[in-house]
Amino acid sequence: MTPQRATSTPQYKAYTLANFREIPQLAALSEEQKFAAEVVGSVLPFRTNRYVVEELIDWDAAPDDPIFTLTFPRREMLLPHHFAQMADLIKGQASAAEIRRAADDIREQLNPHPAGQMDNNVPILNGERLSGMQHKYRETVLFFPSQGQTCHAYCTFCFRWPQFVGNRELKFAARQAETLVEYVRTHPEVSDILFTGGDPMIMKSSALASYIEPLLDADLPSLRTIRIGTKSLSYWPFRYLTDPDAGEVLALFERIVKSGRHLAIMAHFNHPRELQTEAVERAVARIRATGAQIRTQSPVLSHINDSSALWAEMWRRQVQLGMIPYYMFVVRDTGAQHYFGVPLERAWEIFRGAYSNVSGLSRTVRGPSMSAHPGKVQVLGVSSVRNQKVFTLRFIQGRDPDWVHRPFFAQYDPEAVWLDDLKPAFGEERFFFEGKATPSRHHAGRHAIRHTRAGRKQVVA
Repeated sequence: MTPQRATSTPQYKAYTLANFREIPQLAALSEEQKFAAEVVGSVLPFRTNRYVVEELIDWDAAPDDPIFTLTFPRREMLLPHHFAQMADLIKGQASAAEIRRAADDIREQLNPHPAGQMDNNVPILNGERLSGMQHKYRETVLFFPSQGQTCHAYCTFCFRWPQFVGNRELKFAARQAETLVEYVRTHPEVSDILFTGGDPMIMKSSALASYIEPLLDADLPSLRTIRIGTKSLSYWPFRYLTDPDAGEVLALFERIVKSGRHLAIMAHFNHPRELQTEAVERAVARIRATGAQIRTQSPVLSHINDSSALWAEMWRRQVQLGMIPYYMFVVRDTGAQHYFGVPLERAWEIFRGAYSNVSGLSRTVRGPSMSAHPGKVQVLGVSSVRNQKVFTLRFIQGRDPDWVHRPFFAQYDPEAVWLDDLKPAFGEERFFFEGKATPSRHHAGRHAIRHTRAGRKQVVA
């Protein structure tokens, strides 16, 4: 598919369950497939937009097109019994309240907040829990601006899907920049602030500035880097080109850089096609002209990008445009992991195959990495140690900084898709980072995910 060139100022238009049947290209899909989107979209969030529909999806290949799968709900994204439960309610014209209750029950079984986000990552200031922030790693604080808790389009694999389903108990959001300033001032170990969501770049420039400018104006000598996590370059590059406040956004980026702080745009790209339009090329160039750097990341996803050749192509293109490949992640243990998850051995093979076929400028990337409860754990490979086949792993980041870059070993398991699926090698009772104060690997939030391993084969087959 050859991306079209925009001939006039593009207007953003969102599609959700309420209006997605208006999309002309959906005429090629069966009624069964459209109904499946309604069923899955009643549990997992669904939102796309005209740019994604018209510029990125190859409709001749739908529904198996990777960008279609990245943005549209498909039957397989729910386990069969969950799909049947919701389908029966919708066909039976159940009330909105009944459907909502059933959806909430299913969501609770999908480990909505993995890696201790609600319990272990929320910081405390003056005895008060700061529910719009996370502080898991010593140097980095995550901040969730309340106006940034949506996106230009939703990824079907998103590990922060609870942000978008309307349940306030599942959300992170902060309204006060002053609290963020005070927290950083009282924690001089913090050098980086990551604005995340949702997508902070959904906000108007004035709203974004209301959070960032107090940081620039405050006396915070330890603050060196501001990061902004965003999918906007892929899903709406016109944010930096033709949106009414595009120039103001870029001017804000320039102010950050001129303040002496490093500005890192943490861009999410999941497939090479997202990097091929004229709009994304121009948007990347305009951001880089402000002095900001763009780092790229994505999980390795079954049905979307589980190919070494595809990853190598993506990294080469990113470097060509002046971006820095940063992370290949493993799909988190939440939501539709049973559909998107790739076994750890296969993820390592994909990473190794891609890494060995790019130049050194692309080898800034790290992975495959699991953002698990204790930290970011990298799969270094499958090795033979003491005549045993084992996984070799190490921490890229850890709750305890002393864990970082300490190699450790796990029993080889060809079906393992997440850290909690692994057991220590050589007869050890626990991994070195699992002390008495560390929650068990098999915590309650993982139970509903773990018991579906057999179901995963059924769903993916």
